[in-house]
Amino acid sequence: MDPLTIKPINTFVEGQEIIGFYLLKELHVKQTRAATPKDYFDIVLGDKSGEISAKFWEVTITDKETFFPMDVVKVDGIVQLYQDKLQFRISRMRKARPEDNVKLTDFVRSAPVQPHDLLSTIKATAASIQDELIRMVVEYCVAKVETKLLHSPAAKSMHHNYFAGLAYHMCRMLELGEFICQQRPFLNSDLVKAGIILHDIAKPEEMISELGIVSDYTVSGKLLGHISMANNWILEAAYRNGMELGDEKVVVLQHLVLSHHNTGEWGSPVQPQLPEAVALHYIDQLDAKMQAVEDALATTPEGEAWTPNVRVIENKPVYRVKW
Repeated sequence: MDPLTIKPINTFVEGQEIIGFYLLKELHVKQTRAATPKDYFDIVLGDKSGEISAKFWEVTITDKETFFPMDVVKVDGIVQLYQDKLQFRISRMRKARPEDNVKLTDFVRSAPVQPHDLLSTIKATAASIQDELIRMVVEYCVAKVETKLLHSPAAKSMHHNYFAGLAYHMCRMLELGEFICQQRPFLNSDLVKAGIILHDIAKPEEMISELGIVSDYTVSGKLLGHISMANNWILEAAYRNGMELGDEKVVVLQHLVLSHHNTGEWGSPVQPQLPEAVALHYIDQLDAKMQAVEDALATTPEGEAWTPNVRVIENKPVYRVKW
């Protein structure tokens, strides 16, 4: 692949003609509203720099049998402005061929730290927990998803939604947790570490993902969700390690997981009622919101002052200060 022919999506400007290879992150067959409706593709194209909504009009039966999500395609089209947002109108599209020398991984965003380094940090932090029973529970839960932590995203779209995003989220939270525990020594650092590692530990089993891109949720993910699943894993770990299920340490670990979203509206059956649970919720919120803002700025075309709306900050856009 000649890198000179590939223009990063975050550098697109209105009116440009673009010819290059991109990832079909999403593809939906829809119909026009004409008197005689015609099928078209509603697409999201992506690369490491970001993504853009795209349209491919008047698709054929052959097109519908040829193109699928996670395909790398070569497109030719024009960047347009639609409802104050950039959109790409595709005039021609074909699948990448072996002779094009492009790989799927060329177009996939990933955490800025190597996955094995992230996993090593998580495991080392778990091993540093002083309380033996808490440490056993945490290590048991990490072991259940250890290999998946090397690639799983933290979410489908909200934050850290890329390759190894979940492990990156955990490690950034552990940095914040260490600072908070130094600033507020009344906090139990074992519980803060445990809560951070356990709070989203079941997400790899909640989502179906490939190279950090979530295509759907698992049956367990849809029926139970990662909070309930992680709560069950804590009980499973306690049982396997000979702990009483009513042991206060077990209950406290359950509370950390069950309360970390803070309200029932966000999926938590209880609100934080431990100092460490309060800390966990806001550490999680701070990292998630700041990463979403950082990602929005990084993936917004360089010439645009405002990002698209960012869901985790009440669906508001972010302004890029130029000085």
